[in-house]
This record gives sequence, structure tokens and C-alpha cells, in this order.
Amino acid sequence: MAAKKTVPAACAVVGLMVATACSGAPSGTDDTPGPGRLSTTTPPGTSEVDRVTWALPYGEPTTLDPAKVGDYSPQTVGANLCDTLTRMNADFSLSPGLAEKVGWSDDRTLVIHLRRGVRFWDGSPMTSEDVVHSLERQRDPKTQALYGNYLADVTAIEADGPQRVTLRTKGYDQTLPKALATSFGAVSKKSYAEKAGPAYGSPKGGLMCTGPYKLGSWKSGSSITLERNDSYWDTALEAKVQRIEFQFITNSNTLTSALLSGEVDGTYELPPSSATALAKADNGALHLGPSTQNVLLIPGHAESPAADRRLLDALSLVVDREALIKNVFGGAATTLKSLVPPTTWRGDPAADAFDTAYAALPDVPEPDEEKAKKLLAQAGAPSRPLVAAIPAGDQRSLQALTFIQAAAEKIGLGIEIKQLQPTEMSSLFYDPSVRKGLDLVLTFGYVGMTDPASYVAESVTPRGIFNWTGYEDPEVTRLLDQARTASDPAASAEAYTKAQALFTPTTSAVFLATTHERMFMNKRISGAPPSFAYMSMPWAAHLGGTGK
Repeated sequence: MAAKKTVPAACAVVGLMVATACSGAPSGTDDTPGPGRLSTTTPPGTSEVDRVTWALPYGEPTTLDPAKVGDYSPQTVGANLCDTLTRMNADFSLSPGLAEKVGWSDDRTLVIHLRRGVRFWDGSPMTSEDVVHSLERQRDPKTQALYGNYLADVTAIEADGPQRVTLRTKGYDQTLPKALATSFGAVSKKSYAEKAGPAYGSPKGGLMCTGPYKLGSWKSGSSITLERNDSYWDTALEAKVQRIEFQFITNSNTLTSALLSGEVDGTYELPPSSATALAKADNGALHLGPSTQNVLLIPGHAESPAADRRLLDALSLVVDREALIKNVFGGAATTLKSLVPPTTWRGDPAADAFDTAYAALPDVPEPDEEKAKKLLAQAGAPSRPLVAAIPAGDQRSLQALTFIQAAAEKIGLGIEIKQLQPTEMSSLFYDPSVRKGLDLVLTFGYVGMTDPASYVAESVTPRGIFNWTGYEDPEVTRLLDQARTASDPAASAEAYTKAQALFTPTTSAVFLATTHERMFMNKRISGAPPSFAYMSMPWAAHLGGTGK
């Protein structure tokens, strides 16, 4: 029987990555901002600022509905709008959010104790009924939510008091408390969301949440403006910037010019080509931070010739990853041996076991054209070029795929690059019809919460939303379920690492790299965290003026 556990526990239990208070930072990582170093914070901004303009390199969000947010642009914006029940911090530890405490009273009962005095933007109080509705709509088919699987073993969600919500489960699930720090745990006003219906989170339907910023305007094709919530419940995080305007700038050259001129104050996911131009900018600074991003090349569907693991292994054998990291990512990345970057479990109490198992995986292959040709012959070389998708205007993706295209030509494998508009590129991750005709997709994915098993399950189990090729190994599924339901961290790690040894050599993917977070910020402002944790925290509320 599991002991009572709470999320705001020691960060050794809930921390995710590097530079945490409980685990020493790896070499070359500290909190001193500046090029060449990995940082989780920047010096706090101290003065009020009327307006900050921030770029979204991946384009306009398709939605801001927390139940449907699953991409860079919507999460960059939405993390400042809709608070979550627990909060991720810049060092990837978790702390109380809209819930003061979350804990298991027994193996089948997860209790959420809500904070008092929280109000939505319209001034109405947040209630336990709002929390129940926000969670329930995640598993309502009409919502078309992305995170319903987290509730697969939840039998009931009950408001059993004005400040208390209880989740009844089939058994212990170590993923659930962690998921409450992601958009899965965001709380919307019940009556507002019900009235908006399918339009909730759209320019027409709007939002009603509790965050430090409220949705001001959404000009489709142009920008989204957030207005400061002057009645924000968290007095320790009172925003200094009155308005944040997000501009949709997908062209790297346009973005570089806008940042250099000061027309745009900052951006996350700065393209490598822009980083080169901005490294010595007089009006701002480039910051590198820890990240759980993974660069993968994956088949678009099971019928594609690229779904044959032998073809993928042949392609893997002709990609010089060190050259890719140096020439395309400007050195701001490391090689990757499996689906999940090892920094994902850095703060876990069983981190040593995770590290040992990861080290035991086969080494990243050195280029070997002859072996690659033999594998391709075994698989049967396609009679046509493989169609590979990337987002239009994204120079980083174009450079990476062009690099891979040139490598593939060495073994007679043709790759045709297809650039998709940002909305279409975003949709293909969740809509199979968009992937028809696509053999390969170059993805810059990420692990969104402090749990490698839940991320992997989405790619290698039959119910996984990113399992596009129908991969199925009953033993892998069993072990990942065991990792999710084990209350002992060591047992959970053991189950995951056994699964990792099985799916790593067999799942349909080419593991290319794990990149660092790359952020640029104008010197007139400071406070934004360079850490990839920005995706799940109200990062803009940390911004302020510097007087420069």
C-alpha cells in the first residue's frame, strides 16, 4: 500500500532535469545567463513595462483551449493564461499552484486540496465544480482533448467539498499528480466553457481562466495580445508588464531582423541561423537553457516504406550526428540514443538506475555507408523518393532535413522535402488524414512532464496518440503500465528501463539529437527563464524592465 504522497514534496521526488536544488548541475550548467552556458533563470526585471512584443516562430496557435494545447505556440501563450493545479518551476521542480496540496490518501484515492481566494478574470471565485468540469471535459469525446489517456484508470472525479476534489482510480498512478502541472491540470470556468462549446479557446470563443494574464485580443493571421490580470491571486508573482503581444513570425530572416531592430523583444525556440546573427547583438542577449526536446525522424503512417525499421536503420547509419549538431544546431545539442533525453529523469530518486540503463543502450552509430546499403537492399529500396514533411519557413528544420537528404543520397535513397504551413504541420500530429502521402516527418518534440514512461507510452503502445505505425509489443506495454502504477520509484525505473531496452531498437524512429533551449531577449527587459520549463509555467509574469 502506498504511503501518503504530496506533490509539493522534496524536489528529489518531482524534479525533472538539470540545475535543480536537489541534484548537482552537470558540467557547463549554471544559472549565469549568457551564450555558451545553460541557465534556468535570468536576473529579475525590476520596473513596470507598458508593452512587450514576443515572437512565435512556429506560427499562430490553432487553439488556446488547455485540453487541446499540445504544441510550441499555444503552450507559449497559454501557460500565462490558464493556471494549473500544480506549477512547474524554471528548474523543473513542482510547487503548489491552484491546489495547495495534492496527495494519495490510499492507492486508489488522489485528493486535491484547492487554494482559497482564487478568482477567474471576471471576478467570480474558482470552485471545486470548475476543477471537476475541467478534468471531466478531458475525457469527453466531444472535447477532442489530447490528454484523456491520463484519466483512463480514473473511475470518478468528485467535488467532495468547496475546496476539495477527489479522483477515484483503479489503482495507484504516479503519472496523475505530475500531469496536473501541465495543461492537463489547467482550470477553466465551467459555465463559460459550457457556453462557448467547441469554440472555447478560439478567437471567437475566448477563454476564462485564473492566470496572471487574460486574453485581450486575437487577430487571426497577425497577433495575440494578453492583458495583465491586476487581480491575480498569487501576490508573489505580480506581473510588471502590462501587455504582451505575440506575433506570428515563421520566417527566420524576418525574425532575426525584427529582433535586431528591437521591433520584437524576444522569442523562445530561436532558430540556429538567427542565433548566429544575434550572438553578438548590442540590443540583447542569447540564452541557452536545459531542455527535454528530441529531434526525431519518424514515418507518417504504417503503409509507408519508411515504416520498415531496416530502412530507418539504413538512414540512421548514413547520418553523421556530430556534423548535424555542429552545422545545423550550432553545437547547442547532444546526441540521442532513445526516445527520451536522459535529462528527463535527472531529478528522479532513481536517476542512477535510469542513467545506467541508458548508458547500456547501443551507442549512437558511426556513419557506415556499406552497412546502410545492405540494410536498404534487405528492406527493398523504394521506387520513388520518400516525402518528408517540415514546417514552411522553419530554417532549422529545412537545414536538418537537407542534411539528411544529402546523406540519404549516398545510399541511393531519395527524399523529397515538403514544407507544410504551420497550422497544417501542427494538425498532422493529431490528425491521420493530414499525414496521408507523407512518408517521414522531421519532428522537434519534447517531454512535457516529469515522467519518461508516459511520454513513451504515447508513441509505442496501441492507444498512444503518436503511435502512427501501429507499433505493438505486449511486453513493452505491460512494462510501461507497471512503470506508471508502481509507487516505489526504484520499481518504476526498473520497469521503464526494461521497456526502453525493448522499444529502442524496434520502434519506427531515427533518434537524431536532443537540443538545448535557445532564447533571445532584448536588454530592456529581463526575468524570462531560458529553461524549457517555460512551456508549463507563467513565464511572462517574471518579466520586468531593466531601465536599459
